[in-house]
Amino acid sequence: MSENPLIPAGDAQIKSIIYTIRGKQVILDNDLAMLYQVETRVFNQAVNRNSNRFPEHFRFQLTEEEYKNLRSQVVISSSEGSHGGRRYKPYAFTEQGIAMLSAVLRSDIAIEVSIKIMDSFVEMRRFLISNAAVFERLDRVELKQLESDEKLETRFHYLPTQSEVKQNIFLDGHIYDAFSFIIDLIKKAKIKLPLIDNYVDTNTLNLLCKKESGVDVLIVTAGEGRLTTKDSTKFNAQYPKLTIKTMSNFHDRFLIVDDLEVYHIGASIKDAGKKSFGISKIEDKDLIQSLVDKVR
Repeated sequence: MSENPLIPAGDAQIKSIIYTIRGKQVILDNDLAMLYQVETRVFNQAVNRNSNRFPEHFRFQLTEEEYKNLRSQVVISSSEGSHGGRRYKPYAFTEQGIAMLSAVLRSDIAIEVSIKIMDSFVEMRRFLISNAAVFERLDRVELKQLESDEKLETRFHYLPTQSEVKQNIFLDGHIYDAFSFIIDLIKKAKIKLPLIDNYVDTNTLNLLCKKESGVDVLIVTAGEGRLTTKDSTKFNAQYPKLTIKTMSNFHDRFLIVDDLEVYHIGASIKDAGKKSFGISKIEDKDLIQSLVDKVR
């Protein structure tokens, strides 16, 4: 969560404190209090005085398990920790609940902040809807991986086998097959995983997060994608360690596995399967070493 907030809150700041709990996009009471420039205690007192305006689908209190899971995934805001920790589990406000707040907290800041929050909810909802198909396919890929862990362990062994697929072509529309193949390559890494790709965004990170725990990721890019510093910070909070290096002297895309294997990829991995493309394993050891040296 953000520290030293500037009021009025910016869109990026608001988006960073929107969480998905019980399948709903919500903001916690302490974060809302921070945005509205009041103490969390005062904020909740105002809400409780108007409790009839906040039914369960407007505001709900987190369970112990939900609160524990949330704390394990995010950094708790300074407003929560500055007074020695809170004595009760936080309340989560849905989009409808936040809309109601402007009628309860009657101030110019409350009105302005409420409008910004509602705009952020709308924008994030559009993003989720537009990427729903991709998220669904990624979930299917993850399920397939869980069901075939034993096969993957054999497939990812470095000793060459006759069954190892060293190259493949994916026709347009074969999004699931392309993502599955790329994730197989990503999960081969045991130590480090450099990716050379000039067009990276959050969809790229959705693939890279499938890496094994403890594997360091390096993205070498010309910066022509839409990946922000906040995106990489959030990735590192849950899937360390990601480093981004800016270089403009690469045209093609490559995936390097533990400095031992190199795969030439014909399209940015975020667009895998949208158009026909190929993936080929580079066998020449000198070429592999030259590429590894280039990105160090």
